[in-house]
Amino acid sequence: MSAIEDLVAELAKLPGIGRKTAQRLTFHLLKQPEDAAHRLADAIRGVRARVMTCGTCGNLGDEDPCPICRDPRRDAQLLCVVEEAGDVSAIERAGRYRGRYHVLGGRLSPLDGVGPDALNIERLVARVQNGSGVSEVIVATNPSMEGEVTATYLQQVLKPTGVRVTRIARGLPVGGDLEYADGVTIAQALSARREMTETD
Repeated sequence: MSAIEDLVAELAKLPGIGRKTAQRLTFHLLKQPEDAAHRLADAIRGVRARVMTCGTCGNLGDEDPCPICRDPRRDAQLLCVVEEAGDVSAIERAGRYRGRYHVLGGRLSPLDGVGPDALNIERLVARVQNGSGVSEVIVATNPSMEGEVTATYLQQVLKPTGVRVTRIARGLPVGGDLEYADGVTIAQALSARREMTETD
């Protein structure tokens, strides 16, 4: 396999990148000055070497704990649960939420073999129970079938703690991902959140 085909194959493994887009990116990179390609390669190596998982919330960042967990201005009574670290960025772009986060690291998907033990759920329960002052957990999983199953499971697991559990409103399209939603839609979904019930 040629060097060009190697790069096309690697780029095509990225989410949302098909073979044609991977080819366009490859030829674009070949037209750039050599130092631009080196900067890209260095940035990829740097992100792999420096980015770590926050031991408190599961978010990704250059430090542990992450800047959001360290920020004393954040409302420690509010805890927003999301599937992936990219969802934190999406909610932060909306600029309306001032609480803290908990990243599950995925969503329940029995068909794919992803059960509760594969997610950061045990740590979530511990955070709520350990006297951290959390009074409300906002479940902001994606509005997909797996996201809804995860939300229902979290509501059941958190019920014994006595904490208020709410779900973001359905202003987000079913089957969509938070990462791709605009800030206004996310802000409206957060402000219109509701109590979770057994029938959710």
